[in-house]
Amino acid sequence: MHLITLNSETDFDGWRKAARLLALHNVEPSDVTWTVKGRVPELSAASSSLFETSEDTFSVPAEFIDLAKVVILHRDAERFAILYRLLWRLKNDHDLLEVATDPDVAQVRAVTKAVQRDAQRMQARVRFREIGRERDSRYVAWFEPEHHIVELAAPFFARRFADMPWSILTPELCAHWDGHVISFTPGLGKAEAPS
Repeated sequence: MHLITLNSETDFDGWRKAARLLALHNVEPSDVTWTVKGRVPELSAASSSLFETSEDTFSVPAEFIDLAKVVILHRDAERFAILYRLLWRLKNDHDLLEVATDPDVAQVRAVTKAVQRDAQRMQARVRFREIGRERDSRYVAWFEPEHHIVELAAPFFARRFADMPWSILTPELCAHWDGHVISFTPGLGKAEAPS
């Protein structure tokens, strides 16, 4: 059994690296437990060691990578395992993503739609309020997303409100725009947000 601990809930690069090594070493999806730093794993006797890097390679459709980057943003704790199971199967069936009735494919597509809907909901519902006066003013909004979408949605707000400094506060992660660059800070509770 292999216990893979990712750095964060949205650690796509960590998942991708671990999944690639696991697949190259023919580790069955049922032999892997995925977790995130700070979470208490259910399996305490699992091995957390990964294999040495490998020069071997295999290919999957580019569409899978695009889907995986979005699926990682979902809150379902099983998303890492579902993606690895699909990756495992894509090694031998490159056209699997075209089978809409396949349970894994259908689940990944449904999860992708849920994340995209949440990002669209954020774009439609965030309303900024001005805090401070004149030169010290800043626009602040509170939003509570269903999924880990703040980093995904923030560029939309930077384009749309490029000429005003803003902050979007959420329980998990806050996004800030200073007119030049988007930055992120840890989340805040709604009670901590300016009224």
